[in-house]
Amino acid sequence: MSSSDRLPIRDTRPQPQPVKHHHSARYYAQRVRESFTTRVTKVLCSIFLSFLLVALIVLFIVWLSLRPHRPRFHMIDFTVPGLAQKPGLDNAVITFNVTARNSNQHIGIYYDSMEGFVYYKDKQIGSTPLLHPFFQEPKTTTVVYGQFGIGAATLAVNSRRWKEFVNDRQHGTVYFRLGIMSVIRFKVSTWKSVHHKMHVNCDVAVGSDGLILPAWKNRKCSVYFS
Repeated sequence: MSSSDRLPIRDTRPQPQPVKHHHSARYYAQRVRESFTTRVTKVLCSIFLSFLLVALIVLFIVWLSLRPHRPRFHMIDFTVPGLAQKPGLDNAVITFNVTARNSNQHIGIYYDSMEGFVYYKDKQIGSTPLLHPFFQEPKTTTVVYGQFGIGAATLAVNSRRWKEFVNDRQHGTVYFRLGIMSVIRFKVSTWKSVHHKMHVNCDVAVGSDGLILPAWKNRKCSVYFS
């Protein structure tokens, strides 16, 4: 008889039954406690992360509303009246005024010191102390006035330098740069920041009459900190 003609034989041997484990009540109580602890831990973590997220959002909003903006300076006037006089060197004087704007809504600014400098062809030709220490309220503007003069020993211009002024004057324009260095602090309510050294640069030009050219009036000055 071939193998294909054989009848299938049924295995009547008993099959092994799975072993049933019987756990005690203590085991199930332990499992319940572990499950409860895990759930409580997850809930506490979720609550903590939610509070942390809300706190970060609140701090970010407060920072946006209270972050200090640097003061804004604009050149208002700049004159070298001696350019239109002969001889002008003996009466060489440079006068200027700029505005300092505190655009912050809730932050005041302490100006602990302020000094002005004037440059010609990137060479410093004068310096003078400016305003006495003062406090600037939020959303206010302060006028900063200054004068450099040979008689006051705040303007260092010799005859050679003055001739350069006059040569430029003959071409219709004399370029200068006004610099202001100030030490400031920001104030929010009763909190005061550390000192910051602020630098202001105002490019300016005068005409043959020594008066500021219209294109340079009310021009914004650059401000940076060091």
